[in-house]
Amino acid sequence: QVQLVESGGGLVQAGGSLRLSCEASGSILSIETVAWYRQPPGKQRELVVAARIDDIRITNYAHHAKGRFTISRDSAKNTVHLQMNSLRPEDTAVYYCNAQGDGRDDWGQGTQVTGSS
Repeated sequence: QVQLVESGGGLVQAGGSLRLSCEASGSILSIETVAWYRQPPGKQRELVVAARIDDIRITNYAHHAKGRFTISRDSAKNTVHLQMNSLRPEDTAVYYCNAQGDGRDDWGQGTQVTGSS
């Protein structure tokens, strides 16, 4: 099993930036893909970005994230980051880290991001 812990959420003004982090532990060698999802208030969870763990440059960004958000990896710390720039009030959501591999689908507990106008 893989354990995921997100951090870095908070309140940010429109146009500001935040960097979310997702630290993985456990069976990390079994991870094939990592992703960030978000769940806005009253809405369903949606993809932000997914990436191959063996090549973080191979990505699939949602339309709302393209050009503003960037996923990266710190292998030494078993951590994946989501750099979010030019934040908007509509980016307000709980952001979740996800890891898939070896037939599993693991989730973190989420971190709240609130964009103010």
